Amino acid sequence: MSVLQANGIELYYEVDGDGEPLLLLHGMTGCHEDWQYAGRQEFLRAYRLITPDARGHGRSTNPEKNITHRQCAHDTLALLDHLGIQRCRAIGVSMGGNILLHMATLQPERIAAMIAVSATMHFPEQARTIMRAFPVENQPASEWETMRRRHKNGDAQIVALWEQCRALKDSYDDMNFTPADLARISASTLIVYGDRDPLYPVEMAVEMYRAIPSAALWVVPGGGHGPIFLDAAPAFVHAALAHLRPAGVY
Repeated sequence: MSVLQANGIELYYEVDGDGEPLLLLHGMTGCHEDWQYAGRQEFLRAYRLITPDARGHGRSTNPEKNITHRQCAHDTLALLDHLGIQRCRAIGVSMGGNILLHMATLQPERIAAMIAVSATMHFPEQARTIMRAFPVENQPASEWETMRRRHKNGDAQIVALWEQCRALKDSYDDMNFTPADLARISASTLIVYGDRDPLYPVEMAVEMYRAIPSAALWVVPGGGHGPIFLDAAPAFVHAALAHLRPAGVY
């Protein structure tokens, strides 16, 4: 359990296990502990896991409150620099997948292979509609309890995260990848989408698959947003390990 001072924040992260590094990036309003529900123990048997809390999440601070995926990518690259990791494999879900798209286009040489789960090139209107309706006021007690277990910097941190979820409706520059942008990605990439994702239609996964040179696509039947947790975890782990282990990645 460690904290890195970087880019004006305290970035909390954990390193566990042996072997080649595998970076695990959680989704919006989540934290590093979420990976226990998506195969963490199985990944730990094969890799040294690097699991940060994104700025403003979990135990990481964010004095400015605003969060962009691009800035989180710079934070995570700073963490890799701090750990002396020049090249790694990585998995990101939702916000974490969006962060990986930024990392893999900013510094393509840093990511050998990656899995982007429920990531997006841009926010379509159906996602913005959901973002506009995201509740900040009058959250039920059960949701407060869940969020307080994940986020350790007080209720103001939690409210800031909910406000950020709603503010994404007006975000256009942060997630704005073109096929030409994604063509810069050199990592062997597995794109994972649920075919019932309410935020991002599956056609967006196909567009990313066509744009990224070394890409594979797995569409999860009946899967929603982030279809890799709990009962879905065993199938995800099997597919993820098969993708991350091909010969010639390093």
